[in-house]
Amino acid sequence: MKNSFKTILTSAVLLLSLNSCKKESLNVLPTNDVTESVVYATPAGYKQELVRLYANYALTSPSGSDNSDVGGLNAGFADFLRLFWTSQELTTDEAICNWGDTGIPELDNSTWSTDNQFLRGLYSRSISQITLVNEYLRQSTPEQLASRNITGADATNVLRYRAEARFLRAYQYWVLLDAFGNPPFITENDLIGKVNPKQIQRAALFAYVESELKAIEPDLADARTNDYGRADKGADWALLARLYLNAQVYTGTAKYTEAITYSSKVIAASYILKTNYKDLFLADNDVNNTENILTINYDGVKGTNYGGTTFLINAAVYTAADAAGMVSTAYGVPNGGWAGNRTRQNLPALFPDANGTLDKRGIFAGSKANIDAIDAPNDGLKVTKFRNVTSTGTTPASLNGTFSSLDFALFRLAEQYLIYGEAVARGGSGGNAAQALTYVNALRFRAYGNTSGNVTAAALTTDFYLDERGRELYWEGHRRTDLVRYGKFTGSTYLWPFKGGVKAGTSVPAYRNLYPIPNADLIANPNLVQNTGY
Repeated sequence: MKNSFKTILTSAVLLLSLNSCKKESLNVLPTNDVTESVVYATPAGYKQELVRLYANYALTSPSGSDNSDVGGLNAGFADFLRLFWTSQELTTDEAICNWGDTGIPELDNSTWSTDNQFLRGLYSRSISQITLVNEYLRQSTPEQLASRNITGADATNVLRYRAEARFLRAYQYWVLLDAFGNPPFITENDLIGKVNPKQIQRAALFAYVESELKAIEPDLADARTNDYGRADKGADWALLARLYLNAQVYTGTAKYTEAITYSSKVIAASYILKTNYKDLFLADNDVNNTENILTINYDGVKGTNYGGTTFLINAAVYTAADAAGMVSTAYGVPNGGWAGNRTRQNLPALFPDANGTLDKRGIFAGSKANIDAIDAPNDGLKVTKFRNVTSTGTTPASLNGTFSSLDFALFRLAEQYLIYGEAVARGGSGGNAAQALTYVNALRFRAYGNTSGNVTAAALTTDFYLDERGRELYWEGHRRTDLVRYGKFTGSTYLWPFKGGVKAGTSVPAYRNLYPIPNADLIANPNLVQNTGY
């Protein structure tokens, strides 16, 4: 099912004009003038527009990788995953970049401003996707379907499409909730272009996302029964579990019991760990993989952009051999290799040998772990777990030898194991330490290839879970959220190189636990108030 859905995704075009988006706290470029009466005239049109909602996660525009439908942002930067990853990893102990593009040094040094183009890009991209969903929901009400003579099984199918669209919107509101806290808020029930969106406060947005995910659950496909790359109940539960794990940050009230409840639902839904950790990050990671719960699908020929897994691979390697002997050809991008992202030494320090057996999750290249200078290209190890090569060593077709067909997991089973365990360790009820130990040691058995890495129940402290999440989930877009939850993203209790702009690391003020509302939107929308400290 992957190939057919991928083909539809990468051929999708943006059929709705976004001229009204400026009023919806966006700087998004319009594309064409096809009307909704044409787009939504048939059941097939509704499915095609659902595909467009998914495609917006993997493409920067409907007209190719050199264009962006988010205005004021270089197309190469405008992919959702690239922007999300940058906000979640580059500002933490897991990653650093030696490029001098405006805004990157600020992120490296924890000194971002309200005009940072990458943070503004993430904010705009998320609201862009919310805006598209809102229009889809306006056009797929029972009244609209009846007016277009769409009834019976076709109408039932559209009901499921609506649930998936609402999931995609809830996910983007979670991104805004987590990163910006108090964003503008608009749904399908608000008038377009008539009034500026009102600002929603973080606790209220948490309640909204929670309520949406619970409301759509009955209408989603059962876990593991939908097309590959489409949301189902498993994805719904996984996002709820993640939401509840961070509830104390978002609302001031812990919900660890709920995190246990929903991670348990995912775990009980017959997802299975991939046997080899490295195979999760290869170009055929869609094959016989029951660990991934929901993915962003990429195609190195039919749906290209300079973000996504193309970015994760190319930004770590050189075209020619570097001091570590890394050549982009070995990573499935023979004409790529941009060489900018590396680790800070805190990440590889999480991977000591145990009894002489290597933790196989630590997939790095290079010879110098320490970052002495950000602009020194061989300071810091390269993360090479993402490769546009299959498990049999084949390189998929790639436009210009640059683009990746590796899919990216937004949710996978391993995260749910760790959510369950951390929630138990933090006092949530409904789970137990013995079960948490079983889940942790399943991950560690895979990591070591034997029981030498297994731990005892006494090791399962809350701090253990932060380190274990680093070992299991590094560079997958979790780290900033994790460090904030542990009270280590800001302050001085935990330091990394160039945190706060100092080589040895220094304290960062607590207000930086949230990113700023972009200045441009504050000017455009008088309803918005800047986050404290900016």
